[in-house]
Amino acid sequence: MSAASPVEAPPSLLGITIRRATILGRFFLVYGTVLSTLLAALLTVSAGAGFVSGFPLFLPVFGAVGSMGGLTVFSNDRMKGALEYFLAYGLSPQRLFTNVLVTALVLGTIIVGVSSTVGVGVYLARGHPLNGTLALSLGGYGIPMTYASAAFATIVGMYWTALSSPRSGLNSPIGLAPLIGVLPPVSVLTTLSLLASAGTVTSAEVTEIALLAVLGVAAVTVALLALSGRLLRSERLLSPT
Repeated sequence: MSAASPVEAPPSLLGITIRRATILGRFFLVYGTVLSTLLAALLTVSAGAGFVSGFPLFLPVFGAVGSMGGLTVFSNDRMKGALEYFLAYGLSPQRLFTNVLVTALVLGTIIVGVSSTVGVGVYLARGHPLNGTLALSLGGYGIPMTYASAAFATIVGMYWTALSSPRSGLNSPIGLAPLIGVLPPVSVLTTLSLLASAGTVTSAEVTEIALLAVLGVAAVTVALLALSGRLLRSERLLSPT
């Protein structure tokens, strides 16, 4: 009696998803990259040291908007019935969600890499020092919040896509998902502005608030990803049309 042949694991879709996301979501990617890069250059040239405090606060806004290519792929695949084939091939809803989340983070990396490189490069070229404050503001808040906001908008958008039914003019949540992504950084920016104007917050407290915001958004995203297999039945990913 011959031994049973081993069951092959489903292939990775990450590479092709990233390529499709850069094509289908090119408007978002170009929009986020160009605007964040222009902002970085303008803040450095016009405000000088204002780049250190301003750019990290606004970077997550453009990063969240620019990373919507992954969600665009997910939404299109569900509407066209492609997710049915992936499920039949053995991919779980959680793996599909993870695939799109990683894609969103890759797109966010492009935005962060281009805009930060240009901004820091111009900042140093104009004679400003590379200090710990810049490293903390970018590495402790700007870049992590960009990833957290992009992932948060993408996971919420995927839940929305899976649970929604098509309506005229509202066939996918992509139009509103960027607003979900910019909500965390805008909330932090508004909170810090109000506290600063009232003079009730120290620099150490600003760092703590920013760090807690990043951890909070990341924790919600991880929780939604972990629960995707329980909260979403496979049939929710089938084409609704």
